[in-house]
Amino acid sequence: MAEEKEITIYDIARHLNISATTVSRGLKDHPAINKNTRKKIAEAAKKLGYRTNTFASSLRSKKTYTLGIIVHRLNSYFVATVLAGMEDAANKEGYNLIISHSLESASKEVLNAQTMFAKRVDGLLVSLAYNTENIDHLQPFFDKGIPVVFFDRVFLHNDSTNVIIDNYTAAYEITKHLLEQGCRRIMHLGGNMLRNVYTERLRGYKQALKDYKVSFNEQLVYISTLNEQSGTEAAEHILKMKAANRPDAVFASNDTAAVHCMIRLKAASIRIPGDIAFAGFNNDPISKVIEPNLTTVNYSGYHIGEAAVTSLINHLNGISSTKTTNTIVLRSDLVIRESSLKNKSL
Repeated sequence: MAEEKEITIYDIARHLNISATTVSRGLKDHPAINKNTRKKIAEAAKKLGYRTNTFASSLRSKKTYTLGIIVHRLNSYFVATVLAGMEDAANKEGYNLIISHSLESASKEVLNAQTMFAKRVDGLLVSLAYNTENIDHLQPFFDKGIPVVFFDRVFLHNDSTNVIIDNYTAAYEITKHLLEQGCRRIMHLGGNMLRNVYTERLRGYKQALKDYKVSFNEQLVYISTLNEQSGTEAAEHILKMKAANRPDAVFASNDTAAVHCMIRLKAASIRIPGDIAFAGFNNDPISKVIEPNLTTVNYSGYHIGEAAVTSLINHLNGISSTKTTNTIVLRSDLVIRESSLKNKSL
């Protein structure tokens, strides 16, 4: 079967008996072309099956109006809300998005970056994989002057912008809350210390203990991937402890690990918060489904995504520069619920 001919502006021009220049301008809604003519051009383009040649357009302008996104995983409420914010901000400025995910794998992240570079994206937005140790795979972007914005899981680099929350202060406040409930053996369920979010949350936890003159105990720090299985395994770890050595509170670096740890402990007749108080991080919907409802930290993934794309497009439009490290810090709030209220009079 012969390949169907691609419709061009010249075909539309012959169909309407007008110039190709008029068609080109009409398709772009140029004000010099009257409204009725623009309407006829649009109708003819649809009838004939015309498709805008974005590739040729990008060659002329040296812009693809496409932004690349690399996230650590897609099956996350937080990431979904980030992408919603990015989509809305990009659409307002006429940009399209190419979304990829690393599945928490540094090697997959490298391949994703290579693909984005080959696709000639105008800019790149990245939340690093769990085990990424360096960002050498992003050097081609820096060398070409293609802006890179990190969000949530970030990497300090002179030619990039970071969009984050103050993880240190948020962790400090949640640990302080548990201390004020009378807890003194607070276990911290943390993530890979390669990632800023987890190092900062551990740092905030340790500082709160210090300020309340509670000794830091390395045995009460449990590092994992913070997924559902990790939460269950953390609970098994707690249950294997002698009763006198068990924590009286758990602060998890995400809600998923916290909730699945709670589920397993409750099945073993551990009372929450009576025996062990609980706090998570992210304010995922699951935090309001578990009983008792989970104390957590609320911050808007939507606003993080929106701020990241806005910053990137501002740079592309020459409004801002990423030549010096620029960190955008967004707000977070402690949300206190029943899971942490040991002393309900406080």
